[in-house]
Amino acid sequence: MSQSELRTLTIFVKTAELGSLRRAAAAEGISPQAASQALAQLEQKLGARLFHRTTRNMSLTDEGRLFMDAALPALQGLERAFQVVRQARDEVAGPLRIVGPRSSFQPVIGALVDEFCRRHPDAQPDVQLDDRIGNWVEDRVDVGFRVGSAPADGVIARRLFPLQMIICAAPAYLARYGAPDSLAELAAHRCSGFRKPGTGRLMPWPVKVDGATLEQDVLSSFSTNEEGLELDALLSGRVIGQVSGIMGAAHLRAGRLVPLLSAHVADQYGLHIYWGSRVAQPARVRAFIDLAIERLAGNTDYVLGEQELARLEAQGRRQHLRPSARLASNA
Repeated sequence: MSQSELRTLTIFVKTAELGSLRRAAAAEGISPQAASQALAQLEQKLGARLFHRTTRNMSLTDEGRLFMDAALPALQGLERAFQVVRQARDEVAGPLRIVGPRSSFQPVIGALVDEFCRRHPDAQPDVQLDDRIGNWVEDRVDVGFRVGSAPADGVIARRLFPLQMIICAAPAYLARYGAPDSLAELAAHRCSGFRKPGTGRLMPWPVKVDGATLEQDVLSSFSTNEEGLELDALLSGRVIGQVSGIMGAAHLRAGRLVPLLSAHVADQYGLHIYWGSRVAQPARVRAFIDLAIERLAGNTDYVLGEQELARLEAQGRRQHLRPSARLASNA
């Protein structure tokens, strides 16, 4: 049914209910002439006269009553369908599809979804974490997150905070193996390696040198494609590694990890949130976007300032490096 046919059917039903073409036209916000033309076209299409017309009112003919009995349930069903969609749009309820990366993101999304569900218990989040970059339309995404550069054109995106990559080690590692004083000295240390999901390729460490971000190859004594497992290896004191601010900030501030070579922390990438058109946004989607921006935009829980990093490094070296500490990467 076309939009014009729906409008004509609505005018017909309203005229029958009110008994007046003029009042029906006013109720629909159109001129009496436009309403009269619409009814005339409908009668011509049906090949039947639908109304008895007098100077004061209009009443249905037998054919008009038959058409009314057949058309009214369909029109009422369509109106109920409109109401269902409007209600789903206006209420913070129903399915909400969220996508994001598996690596460097689980601590963030867990707390965010938990707070959202406590605020809006009728919402139904469907969270899919995957390090691949999918297709926005095919994946039916309501809200997405991405670590790295901004998403491609066709979506609205906002950078929430920078993603730092911090070289660090546990106090137990420093006490046993010492600490590198330069990037070149990493070759003498027991380093962890992260394998890129999907390809299995060992990823070099991004490091900042003279304001530019470079790739630092390291010889891995331990490697994995699971960031949580890599973090466990660091916390145990077995290896020195590079972790994101999302995964490592709390451990660094608590002293469970010590930042090293902090002048070389890379932060050219960031965490982005993205979504579709601003118009006709369902309330549940808008509410989640607003909460994510409120909680994450400029959030310092996952970002350490330059002075804080330098202080934590100096403090960690002073507390945990013994004068006799020797490099023992092959021990």
